[in-house]
Amino acid sequence: MKKLQILGTGCAKCRKLAEITEQAAKEAGIEYELEKVTEIEKIMEFGVMMTPALAVDGEVKVSGAVPDVRDVRAMLQ
Repeated sequence: MKKLQILGTGCAKCRKLAEITEQAAKEAGIEYELEKVTEIEKIMEFGVMMTPALAVDGEVKVSGAVPDVRDVRAMLQ
């Protein structure tokens, strides 16, 4: 099971990234747990300076952008 973390304060882009990430995981048939990390201190522990960001199993895959479903699906493989 993959641990997917959306790093952001809950803005519209953060919500969109969460939606796209869930869609990509479902399309890829991946078992996942989605966590939304909203506390600035915890976000900074990942080394992220721009939100939203996506971490897969603790590794930041994208920061400061909302990729499309196809790109997120590739990040999950």
